[in-house]
Amino acid sequence: MLIISGKDRAKTGKVLKSLPKFGRVVVEGVNIVKKSQRPRQQGQKGQIVSFSKPIDVSNVKLLCSKCGKPTRVGYRAMEGEKTGQTKSVRVCKKCSAEI
Repeated sequence: MLIISGKDRAKTGKVLKSLPKFGRVVVEGVNIVKKSQRPRQQGQKGQIVSFSKPIDVSNVKLLCSKCGKPTRVGYRAMEGEKTGQTKSVRVCKKCSAEI
């Protein structure tokens, strides 16, 4: 995924988690925040933990695996081999390759 807006603009990363109910995704290495963590046991030290927070889906674009450019996603109907049923396949809008 390519980040198209925000403080991490132009960075790329792999989607770690999708949250469709909230319209957000967690992208690896993007929107990193630090959080102080209290000690959990007696005698243990507290620490500062870094992790990725979710960003809105509207701020990311899919990178095509064939042409390597950010693209929108289209759908093409394909017929099944044995069953004869149609199924849809995601395609790149720029180069028409399957994603």
